[in-house]
Amino acid sequence: MTALTLAEINRLRATPGATVVLFLTDRCPVGCAHCSVSATATSPTIRDWPLFTEVVRGVCGLTAVQAVAVTGGEPFAARRGLCYAVDELRAAGKAIVVFTSGYWATGSVPEWTGRVLASTATVFLSTDSFHARALAARRPLSGAAPELPRHIRNAAAAITAAGCHLVVQVLNEPGLAEAVRTHLPDAEVSVVGALATGRGADAFAPGPRRPAAQLGRCTLLNSPTIRYDGTVTACCNESVITGSGPAALRRRVTRADEVAGALASLRAEPVAAVMARFGPPALPTLAVGSYHSICEACWQGHADAAADKRVHAYATVLGGLP
Repeated sequence: MTALTLAEINRLRATPGATVVLFLTDRCPVGCAHCSVSATATSPTIRDWPLFTEVVRGVCGLTAVQAVAVTGGEPFAARRGLCYAVDELRAAGKAIVVFTSGYWATGSVPEWTGRVLASTATVFLSTDSFHARALAARRPLSGAAPELPRHIRNAAAAITAAGCHLVVQVLNEPGLAEAVRTHLPDAEVSVVGALATGRGADAFAPGPRRPAAQLGRCTLLNSPTIRYDGTVTACCNESVITGSGPAALRRRVTRADEVAGALASLRAEPVAAVMARFGPPALPTLAVGSYHSICEACWQGHADAAADKRVHAYATVLGGLP
């Protein structure tokens, strides 16, 4: 499987229709206090196997899709589903990008994990002080020269041994990115912002409000998400995936041949189309406001369109422009 660098993944994500997200499970045994989807060891996971196989078949049939990001929850907590999805996606010629906490490397790495990694192009391995505390690292990930937890070092070794490209994803915490670059020199580092969603709403404050004019087009709408239970969402916003936000951003499928149609319907959804092509300033009801994020502006735009047919009609015309 040809590895994908961070730059190559970002290029694909910026290309409409080139990538999708497969949300494999809500379950995660780590239970970090900042989890943006509130995943726990007992959260919902794959129960309807025939439906899940239809979902995967539908993703495999998306001919324009070049790469599939597999996430959750913790994908490795759904062994049967992950193994099946990776085998099917690889057979369909899709590059596979897996997001994981690396919890499976706290001891010896299971043999089946190595088989999954061997079919994976790139792994995003996440670590931060929340992960370290949840997995009982010997030293906290803070200070000038934090020590990387053993499970991260073990997971990194297994990932690179399998031939995957490794991207270590970290929060912007003091010294952490530098520690990764020091101890894992062959890995790329992706520094991400904190998300005040899920349990993260109790751990982080929302970002500062910004005028609509400072918010550009929504690039998240290039990352539609197909969930294990047949829910298809227009973007990868964690709150939308887990059932919050505008219903217009979600569709439901039960068969493989419905997946492409659901994605096309979401791309044509008026307010989302405006957000993707022009951004919040293009809607008059949004242009005068300020928002913590483009997601908040998008949700408000959907509320405005639902409450006023004129707003919906305007968004329909504007979103349909080339």
